[in-house]
Amino acid sequence: MTENLRSKYPKMNDILDKLTLCIERGKVDTNATFPSDMIGDPGADELTRQAITQNIPAEEILNKALFKAMKRVGIRFRDNEIFVPEVLMAAKAMSTAMKHLIPFFDQGLISKKGTFIIGTAAGDMHDIGKSLVAMIVEGGGWNTIDLGINVSTQKFLAAIEENPGCSVGISALLTTTMVNMENTVKEIKENYPGINVLVGGAPVTQSFCDDIGADFYSPEPHGALDFLNEQT
Repeated sequence: MTENLRSKYPKMNDILDKLTLCIERGKVDTNATFPSDMIGDPGADELTRQAITQNIPAEEILNKALFKAMKRVGIRFRDNEIFVPEVLMAAKAMSTAMKHLIPFFDQGLISKKGTFIIGTAAGDMHDIGKSLVAMIVEGGGWNTIDLGINVSTQKFLAAIEENPGCSVGISALLTTTMVNMENTVKEIKENYPGINVLVGGAPVTQSFCDDIGADFYSPEPHGALDFLNEQT
């Protein structure tokens, strides 16, 4: 989809509105050639620095631009208005903007909503779906720890031990690895009954989620962020 979103936001005077649009469209910086209709425009890099220079509070930049943009990205991906490449570019723009806010996190001026640990089930080597969820959740203000692919139960348990009070996401793309997902959920619930476990992936269903004792299932990545936000 090549729709120019500027038409949806005719009043683009506010720098945070401009930053939101850049992240949503995946416009990283002035030199970026994507998207083609924004060539030469300032991107997430320049606009974030400009917002900080204008003394806009870092938390306001985070909430009113970065979080807002990634929420829109998640909704548009869910509605098939954009696809994986556009989501990846939006995540790159978001990460570029976030680099300028890291000092404010270090100073305690911005706090994360919580910690989310995610990985694909043991034996599963697919990572696109898992990575999309990780990027959207991170863009939504969560400290996201991506354990990668083919994650053993013990690796999940060790990460939970190191991050008390976290939530966990497990992805599976193959029916043959769903049994490993089930085993991991069982071990997590036995050792850490208070931990929220989210599951997803092409073969996963709500019925399977219920059967294995997981807390949440969504067929689309933004659902994970909505669920996590409801728990805070």
